[in-house]
Amino acid sequence: MRIRTDDEVYRIDAVWLGPPRATFPWRARYVAWGVGISMFLLVTVIERRIGFGFSFFSTAWAVVITILLTRMICSRINQERPLGAVAAMWVRELTAPRQTGSGRGGASSAARIRVRSERPRPKSKRAAKKAAKKSKKAAARNGTARRQSAGSRSSARAAGPQQAQQAQAAQNSGGRRRPRRTRSKEVPGVSSPA
Repeated sequence: MRIRTDDEVYRIDAVWLGPPRATFPWRARYVAWGVGISMFLLVTVIERRIGFGFSFFSTAWAVVITILLTRMICSRINQERPLGAVAAMWVRELTAPRQTGSGRGGASSAARIRVRSERPRPKSKRAAKKAAKKSKKAAARNGTARRQSAGSRSSARAAGPQQAQQAQAAQNSGGRRRPRRTRSKEVPGVSSPA
């Protein structure tokens, strides 16, 4: 058994076929006429703002754009979901509160990067020696370094030449002794038998 709905009644009542004795060749609902007229006015105002003059072709394009927009809007509305409800839903969607995410970092900028006009050159052995001399002079200016060096020299004289070199190296490294690097007897890529 089929139950007939009253959709046809709404569809017939909402359609304007045109003036009496001059019906249009298309069917359009009353709401479509209202939407179409307002869309045509909006499209022509936008065309004038953009800079298109009032001519036949600009008006023809306005009519085509109006028809497309009206069909798109009227496909979303019906008797169960009227234009006022769709417009209110659209306004609520646009004005709804959104979750605001705090941005991390930000835009990168190269403003604080120093750029030199010349390519940096590798340091030579002379520059390394000059840097070592400067660090020795800075240590010599410090009063504690003088006292430490005097004490280490007197103990180095008593201990012998090899220990004197070790004491001098310890003094140059700031009192920290570097561990000796042990050499591996294995050849890279060849494993020794176990």
